[in-house]
Amino acid sequence: MPSKSNDAVEAALSRAVDDIQALVHASGAFAPVVLIDGRSGAGKTSLSRRLAADEGDAYVLALDSVYPGWDGLRAGADQVIDNVLTPRVRGAEGSWNGWNWQLDVPETASHVVPLHGTLIVEGAGIVTAASAVLADVRVWVEAADADRKRRALTRDGDTYAPHWERWARQEDQHIAANDPRSLADIVVVVPTD
Repeated sequence: MPSKSNDAVEAALSRAVDDIQALVHASGAFAPVVLIDGRSGAGKTSLSRRLAADEGDAYVLALDSVYPGWDGLRAGADQVIDNVLTPRVRGAEGSWNGWNWQLDVPETASHVVPLHGTLIVEGAGIVTAASAVLADVRVWVEAADADRKRRALTRDGDTYAPHWERWARQEDQHIAANDPRSLADIVVVVPTD
């Protein structure tokens, strides 16, 4: 039986999906772009998966696949802004290059992002002044620090644990430089689970 706290998380994510979809549909965009930002472990991936399932024809681009290593928060977001979002607003397909986390090297394959359907980009660092003007809906997801850390380390375990503080400093820099919460159309607060 799910706990009441899990029910609260589920309810918060369901409300967020409804709110995002309402803004997407109100935008009237043919191929809408939704940006989902927030600190590690906040719930961005869970939210993007739910939204994609409800939207149907959606492409989810997780920045975790793009960041060039543990010091690449800004570089990964900038690659997506330059190579995916900017071409899309001009009516051209975009592409992104992945990162092989096991070997700590770039992947050789390029991934093309289709022009049809909803594009959902989720990851820390994606909502900036430069990206905000290229998107139809901007979302900021937040949760208590202890919950975020527990979720992230449960998900990624020993791979992430030694890099938690290193990554958090980059998130701090992004928040200080860009204030993504203030650029968001929707702020989603994920309760303790």
